[in-house]
Amino acid sequence: MSFSDTRLRVFYSVAKHLSFTRAAEELYLTQPAVTFQIRQLEEHFNTRLFDRHHNRISLTEAGQLVFNYSERILELYRETEKAINEMTGVTRGVVKLGATTTLGEYLLPRLLSGYHEDFPGVQIRLTVHNTRMVVRRLEDATIDVGMVEGPVNNKNIVVSPCMEDELVLIMAPNHPLAKLDEIPVHRLKEYPFVSREEGSGTRAVIADLLSKYGVNYEQLDIILEMGATESVKAAVEGGVGFSIVSLISLRKELILKSLVTRRLKEGPLKRRLNFVYQKQKFRSKAVEEFLVYAQAECAKLKEKPLT
Repeated sequence: MSFSDTRLRVFYSVAKHLSFTRAAEELYLTQPAVTFQIRQLEEHFNTRLFDRHHNRISLTEAGQLVFNYSERILELYRETEKAINEMTGVTRGVVKLGATTTLGEYLLPRLLSGYHEDFPGVQIRLTVHNTRMVVRRLEDATIDVGMVEGPVNNKNIVVSPCMEDELVLIMAPNHPLAKLDEIPVHRLKEYPFVSREEGSGTRAVIADLLSKYGVNYEQLDIILEMGATESVKAAVEGGVGFSIVSLISLRKELILKSLVTRRLKEGPLKRRLNFVYQKQKFRSKAVEEFLVYAQAECAKLKEKPLT
């Protein structure tokens, strides 16, 4: 891209988010670099494009005009690139992928192990967040595709299933519940519980599944809330309490026998893992090819054990 195109992309990102920080994060630039590009564009037009007051910015009338045109211009750039790539049969570009902690750390590395070999011209940029943040970044187009396990309630987002995942109870081998082959759901309220944080898709799914068996999530003796599955497992190994995590995250612990798993007597705890993306007219060829590849790999993984 030329220097002018870079300025336009930077301006569009700042205007979309009304934030220099968010634009820098989206474009993988430093904040001073973003500020410099905006200053250059304002000098080119000889007018202010943003009003700056306190710690907030807003578009000026001229800025709104430039934003409207830049949106159309950048869309034409994307359509041109897609058309040429389709003509030449070459897939290039960047796929910005957001995933929840469990999926980003344990499933996607297996899912994408052969991706670069098939698509050497495509770069994957993966960021890991909880479900709430993945959806938010999808809504504001900071990412192209998300992978989540929690519910998504947005009519503008397509939810495409990948596969089914099982959640299991985990505990240290000497935990009282480890003496039982299957655990009655009411017994979960008797012991300290290590939970994922608010906004976690895993937490939302567990709460929904337990409610079907008559246990409110808030009835659990939540002694600790953690922001990542690895932290939860470490706390449980240390004897802080028991927890519920995805079976796909337990390969190492099951081999080392540092944790034991149990299932509920009332039935399994299963959830669906989904790809999510915006309903929109345009998606780059790289994004489209990624979705096709990832769905095919999901189908293969359904045939294999995940642990």
